[in-house]
Amino acid sequence: MFALVDCNNFYASCERVFNPKLDKKPIVILSNNDGCVISRSNEAKALGIPMGAPAFKYDPLFKRNKVHVFSSNFPLYGDMSSRVMNILSSYTPNIEIYSIDEAFLELKGFENYNLEEYGKEIRKKILKWTGIPVSIGFAPTKALAKVANRISKKFDKKTKGVYVISSEEKREKALKWLKIEDVWGIGYKHSERLKNHNINKAYDFIKLPDNWVRKQMSVVGLRLKKELEGESVLSLEKRGPLKKR
Repeated sequence: MFALVDCNNFYASCERVFNPKLDKKPIVILSNNDGCVISRSNEAKALGIPMGAPAFKYDPLFKRNKVHVFSSNFPLYGDMSSRVMNILSSYTPNIEIYSIDEAFLELKGFENYNLEEYGKEIRKKILKWTGIPVSIGFAPTKALAKVANRISKKFDKKTKGVYVISSEEKREKALKWLKIEDVWGIGYKHSERLKNHNINKAYDFIKLPDNWVRKQMSVVGLRLKKELEGESVLSLEKRGPLKKR
């Protein structure tokens, strides 16, 4: 099994760690030159502030809604990320730090574990030790772990931040829910092409013939299809410096 651990609204959450009075308040983080929005709290998202929003255009909205605006502080975010990743490394040595706020874990020998409870334990520990809330998705493949993580975050009140794709029924239900443009590894160009062929959900994608997928999307697309079908073909990768996002 794989787990995808994703820090919720990471940069905004980091700011809250050092200023608890910001809890439940709308927060946005701006890019290096304070040009555009690169992170938003859920409260800011609810105000309709999009990712990448030009700060000067949204300044009236910020002021009208008392949005707390911060310049990015990457040394702080990098330090908080290291703390989270160190905690995750204590649960398994098999870890891929995918970005500054995401990591894949490979869980070998966990077949008899209650992964939902295990995820809640990990989540609780990270929150207690760092103050950062995370969402966790468990599944038999990396691509499906991404799907599970999206569900855990989208339906957080029901999932409590943890979701496990542990059966064929859950896998199919998840893929029938997930929009094709939201599938990990399918960019704008491929998603538009697929939608032109009436492929609107991830489930539609896995029903395509292997030969068609390989021809249209190369072996990378075929690997993704196999992953979504439940066949693990993508292993953990060693990463260089963390991506800033």
